[in-house]
Amino acid sequence: MQRTLLSALMSWKQQASRKPLLIDGARQTGKTYLLQDLFGKSFANILRIDFLENPAYKEAFDGSLTPDDLLMNIELLTNQTFNPSTDLLILDEIGECERAVTSLKYFAEQAPSYFIAASGSNIGLLNTFPVGKVEQYNLRPLTFQEFIYASQEPALIKVFDSQTNTASAHTRLMDKLTDYFFTGGMPEAVAAWYQSKELSILERVEKVTKIHADLVSGYRRDFGKYAGKVDAAVIESVFNSIPAQLSQVSDESVKRFKFKQVHERKSRYSDFETAIHWLQCCRLALANYPIEGQPKPPLAAYKKENMVKLFLFDVGLLNHMLGTSYKEIKQQSYEYKGYVAENFVQQELTAIGIEPSYSWNDARAEIEFLVSTDDGDIVPIEVKSGKRTRAKSLTSYIEKCAPRKTFKLTGTQGSSALEQTNIVMPLYFTQYVPQRW
Repeated sequence: MQRTLLSALMSWKQQASRKPLLIDGARQTGKTYLLQDLFGKSFANILRIDFLENPAYKEAFDGSLTPDDLLMNIELLTNQTFNPSTDLLILDEIGECERAVTSLKYFAEQAPSYFIAASGSNIGLLNTFPVGKVEQYNLRPLTFQEFIYASQEPALIKVFDSQTNTASAHTRLMDKLTDYFFTGGMPEAVAAWYQSKELSILERVEKVTKIHADLVSGYRRDFGKYAGKVDAAVIESVFNSIPAQLSQVSDESVKRFKFKQVHERKSRYSDFETAIHWLQCCRLALANYPIEGQPKPPLAAYKKENMVKLFLFDVGLLNHMLGTSYKEIKQQSYEYKGYVAENFVQQELTAIGIEPSYSWNDARAEIEFLVSTDDGDIVPIEVKSGKRTRAKSLTSYIEKCAPRKTFKLTGTQGSSALEQTNIVMPLYFTQYVPQRW
């Protein structure tokens, strides 16, 4: 299973001097697999300790945090040797050991030639963090590109990578996209989907559904384990409400998150602010902030915290939590529900570093996404879930804001590659939008 983040890790390894790696991400997004099975192949040996699996490893960090003292303690506890010149040290679930997090500062300052990599699923909740002393990356669920790569179908991979715009390529990629809407990008679900091709479709669906159910149950257990002072019940209420509120809109744009009736006796943003922040820190919720009036860079200056759209971090888990069956997703063909397409686009934009995202509201007109480019342009992105590409909201935006370029992401093949102003692209090519602005 390929992960595009691997190239960044390989570049890190080639540096003469480096800060420790820190891979952040929700539980079960494949952080250990990336570091140990993919990245680890390029090292002579790997020494991995997991603080969640074996809390006894925390003992190695009780005393001196000098790198060589720490390595000696780790070697004693694991009965393994470590060569700093050729080996990779993986500190898994580092958030379980606060002193191990602190030690990254000393590895950065005193041993910049060592290969130290850490990972965790609760990094955003840490009380202490070695700011400026780590090279940090976020590992998301598999993107649609990574889902295509996991298919191990060379012809399909080729048409995706080359952005082939033909009827046959479009049919195949749309078919894969609706598969992705069911499986999502959680590595275990994707692996089960592709590695069970000898089974009937019903059996494959059942396997993925079971994995989704286990993942959601695991996240809910984590609310109580890691919430601390935050009310775990409120976090779970917000988490459960995200799919429920998204599903209330099928043909129009997703609306901002409504706080009433999410949790008993709570109805204001201030009641849910901490819970929303917690879900964002744990990478389980993605935020989009509606902007009114004439948008100008920086978009963050117009953000209102209490006016937010919330998306789930994985479209497969979204459909699972809503009870949407594989058959239903496939039968909808190109006319699948609009909020699913919007959640998908939010995920894809987040994966390429556009976070948080923004949208635009004006009377009845809504643009699903606004992006500020490096040149300072504000680019509107309209999302149309089906074959119909008429976009009244985009017309309104053009009249009022006169953008240099516009995008529509649809269920069609899209416009010609020669079109440079009002560009229409198929949904599955969302990650390529920045190449054309």
